[in-house]
Amino acid sequence: MIDNRTAPYAALLLRVSLGVMFLVHSIYLKLVVYTLPGTVKFFESLGLPSASAHLTIAVEVIGATMLILGVRTRYAAAALLPVLLGASWVHWKNGWLFTNAGGGWEYPVFLAVATIVQALVGDGAFALGRRAAPAIEGRMRLA
Repeated sequence: MIDNRTAPYAALLLRVSLGVMFLVHSIYLKLVVYTLPGTVKFFESLGLPSASAHLTIAVEVIGATMLILGVRTRYAAAALLPVLLGASWVHWKNGWLFTNAGGGWEYPVFLAVATIVQALVGDGAFALGRRAAPAIEGRMRLA
């Protein structure tokens, strides 16, 4: 049974932790550690077009920000899922454990499942999207 008193806080914790993880992973790892040119070369080495590196970073940063703020959480999680499925594909050949050489698929698959859960549970507590929605609906009725 779901405890309706604490469930919104569980969704908040999941939402913010996923958002922070995506933001740090994208900005720090892909732009600072590997640099943008290095990330592009990595994507190209996988046979992916260079634009896919830029698109991945953009989706991660925008989706992460939306998650942290609680704006259109379900859409943000859904948009981030292909990124995680792609990461799972990249790491699949390395085996299950993420500590394997090149990193295994356990971490990206776990994050994909957590992202699906976020899409299912929605915003949670303290979501800005909940505050904006009534204001927008009120303006639309007046128009």
